[in-house]
Amino acid sequence: MPTDPGKISGYHAHIYFDAASADRARVVCEAAALDFGVTMGPMHVNPVGPHPMGSCQLTATPDQFGRLLPWLALNRDGLIVFAHPDTGQDLADHRDHAIWLGVGLDLNLSAFD
Repeated sequence: MPTDPGKISGYHAHIYFDAASADRARVVCEAAALDFGVTMGPMHVNPVGPHPMGSCQLTATPDQFGRLLPWLALNRDGLIVFAHPDTGQDLADHRDHAIWLGVGLDLNLSAFD
């Protein structure tokens, strides 16, 4: 049974980084927050939840995400971006509805057990 896109309350875009790319990630996230009005979360140096490496979360409305995703595709500065809708179904959102820019990584889906 298909999921109704009307159930999407927003989106998260997680910008992944390591010690060598943390400054680039901060620049990308701050620019996205400034240019699109999305909410920038903290820069998590260590893996958090299902995320396999350091990340910063951008939280966007559906309208914001429609403009943010193409911008990230062109301006991610070589960083990996993992994005997903927020439907209230965390496991499905991260596993089945994932959008990757750059190389996809394995998530720690046991975080949703």
